[in-house]
Amino acid sequence: MTPLRAIVVDDEKLARRGLSLRLAEFPQIEVIAECANGHEALEVIGAESPDLVFLDIQMPGMDGFALVCELQSDSMPLIIFVTAFDQYAIDAFKVHAVDYILKPIDAERLEEAVERAVIRHSQESAGTKESLMALVSGRNDASSAKELMSNDAGGKTWPDRLTIKDGNEYQFIRIADIQWVDAAGDYMCVHAAGKTHIMRTTMKRLEDSLNPDTFIRVHRSSIVNTNAIASAASQLNGEYILTLDGGAKLKVSRSYRDKIKSLLSE
Repeated sequence: MTPLRAIVVDDEKLARRGLSLRLAEFPQIEVIAECANGHEALEVIGAESPDLVFLDIQMPGMDGFALVCELQSDSMPLIIFVTAFDQYAIDAFKVHAVDYILKPIDAERLEEAVERAVIRHSQESAGTKESLMALVSGRNDASSAKELMSNDAGGKTWPDRLTIKDGNEYQFIRIADIQWVDAAGDYMCVHAAGKTHIMRTTMKRLEDSLNPDTFIRVHRSSIVNTNAIASAASQLNGEYILTLDGGAKLKVSRSYRDKIKSLLSE
């Protein structure tokens, strides 16, 4: 089989080097880069599109969970968390991590995690056709929904807040505070007022609950609040890069660029 292209992300140099050396013993894995922090990893993932990331959680600047929430789903690699702390395990599997390994790393646990990653990658590759069919169906559903809305003489009222369940608590997020939303597996990362909230729902269901006059789809896995867009830069490949208030950047894929062109011409 073709080895899974992997990167190792850890703020400790010895930990990165040690794990890379151990992974060199697995023919199923090819380590293509080592990263010292989340921001560096984000750049490498965007440039190299690795299959797998061995990711530390507690890192300065951008921790492991923040990195996962910054990724767009079409560039989302498989994630294996490698950490010295066990209290994050539940959160790790909420974002569909392949595995969660505690430091110091046990040889058998590392082998088991690698095997899980290989199996998951194989399953996801086999499911590509089904995913594409689901995407087509989603577009058809969206078209039907738009038609129904246009036929609704009474109009539609939109909620002013979003309710997100977090364990036994409920958080109420003002819709106006939401800057953008992106998908992370079966979960949505809602970025609002400088915080990231995770909720389990589908992109389509969430999109249908947001006012399309304010929130537009700019990517298969991203929705943006147009009021939060600070600037837009066109790329040679026909895509756009949006910069939001606060500095976050979002890619606008070519499938959705007409929405941005329309917005810029207003």
